Amino acid sequence: MTVTNADVPETRRAADPLPPWRFWASAYALLVLLAGTNLPTPLYRGYQERFGFSPLVVTLVFGVYVAALIPALLVAGPLSDAVGRRRVLVPAIVLAALGALAFALATSTAWLYVARVLQGLALGASSGTLTAALTELEPRGDRRRAALVSTVVSVGGLGAGPLLAGVLAQYAPAPRVLPFVLEIVLLAVAAALVAGMPETRPTTRWRPRRPQIPVAARRVFLTSGAASFLAFSVTGLALSLVPTYVTRLSGSDNLVAAGGAVALVLAASSVAQILASGRRSGPVQVVGLVVLAAGLVLLAVAGSASSLVTLLLAAVVAGAGHGLAFLGGLTEVTRVAPADRRADVLSSFFVIVYLGVGVPVIGVGFLATRIGLLLAVQYFAAVVVVLCLVVAAALGALSRRASTVHS
Repeated sequence: MTVTNADVPETRRAADPLPPWRFWASAYALLVLLAGTNLPTPLYRGYQERFGFSPLVVTLVFGVYVAALIPALLVAGPLSDAVGRRRVLVPAIVLAALGALAFALATSTAWLYVARVLQGLALGASSGTLTAALTELEPRGDRRRAALVSTVVSVGGLGAGPLLAGVLAQYAPAPRVLPFVLEIVLLAVAAALVAGMPETRPTTRWRPRRPQIPVAARRVFLTSGAASFLAFSVTGLALSLVPTYVTRLSGSDNLVAAGGAVALVLAASSVAQILASGRRSGPVQVVGLVVLAAGLVLLAVAGSASSLVTLLLAAVVAGAGHGLAFLGGLTEVTRVAPADRRADVLSSFFVIVYLGVGVPVIGVGFLATRIGLLLAVQYFAAVVVVLCLVVAAALGALSRRASTVHS
């Protein structure tokens, strides 16, 4: 079989490397932004008790974040291609700081909705833009390395937020204030780093338009998008309802345990991505979806057996599957995205990702009000397992067809 362009990283000429600090400054900004948006995860149970709302409201608070995030993605990605990355990123970081401030000042459920809208706008404006920046600022122009750093940092931020908030809320004073004050400080550093970066050259003119993927990239975009949608539907469940699920199974209200279970999913995802680095992205996605399905089966068994140990094992297995599916998907989409529309295409990809985060879990929340949380999670697991296997079969068929063409 011959080696295709997909198997060889695109590298910049050794004589013309970019300063590494710009690359790592972008990675830091993405890490802090994602960690901040998930700081509330272990705190939702406390908000429920304080403000008196149901698990459904938790999923709606989570959903309004996604509802704000997606339009921001669709506007900010093309905008950053047209006006430069820095002009989009600095306002996004300011919005994230305002969202953290709203959480710190929250005195009712309405404050939570406002805070999540601000966080959604901030992450929508920054995630596709920063992912594109990482691709452009990788010192050697290695797209595979840029994709790996982007996915590991993204997942690391998702996991670090709940764990950090859980530790501070359990053992430090002002549990609903201190995590967000710390986030504002970290965001100030990110803003200073981004503001000090040279502006990128505009690559296209901006105009309002509906999402449109270049024809040559559509097949990869759809298949990889489907895989990442399913992977992040599990992440959405972990970030919104798994802390309550852990509390039900363990009988403990310890916030570190609740946040730690979420962090375990995402830590396993990061490790799996690092171990899979450099492997062909198509097969990586297929393996990831099969492993993800196995983790969901274990999650369903954990509820039936009321076993916390099985739940933790499910978190590790599902996390590994998530990491492989996401790494493979993002690597493929980055590979086929045209240079002049990179942030546009990546932002559209993240629309699918965040729809996976937000939409299925709202359905689980509605179902939980009717049949109970444990049974609702089991139904969710059964549906996603079937979909994972269907998409894995489709990706496997496409991978075999591509191998036949290039052999």
